[in-house]
Amino acid sequence: MTASIVLPLLGGALIGLSASLLLLANGRVAGISGVVGSLLAPVRGDIAWRLLFFAGLFAGGLLLARFLPGAFAAPLSPSAGGVWLLAGAGLLVGFGSRLGNGCTSGHGVCGISRGSVRSIFATLTFMATGGLTVFLVRHVL
Repeated sequence: MTASIVLPLLGGALIGLSASLLLLANGRVAGISGVVGSLLAPVRGDIAWRLLFFAGLFAGGLLLARFLPGAFAAPLSPSAGGVWLLAGAGLLVGFGSRLGNGCTSGHGVCGISRGSVRSIFATLTFMATGGLTVFLVRHVL
């Protein structure tokens, strides 16, 4: 198998493994918006694992930027709107995940695997909205 097949499979397996380990070890769902969002209003005794989780995400991004800098080239290019467009998109995703009571990782990875009907509908909504947005941006605007 080629790296273009193996690396995404490996990444997906690692995401599933880490989400499962967090649920088994802490009884917590690995929803990024909830994990990171709760750091803004911390609850005593519930901070350390959230900080470590966030630090792992941040360190993973730094490692990716260091060893595979091309992974960041397209979204940050001047023709794509640069850092400001990326930051604005991130804020909109954050707002939407709070509005929807969860994000794609919480609903899509953890919720569906637990058989949550709410998560199935939330993920279908995320995916349909994403598909519609891509269609509008590429073919209408």
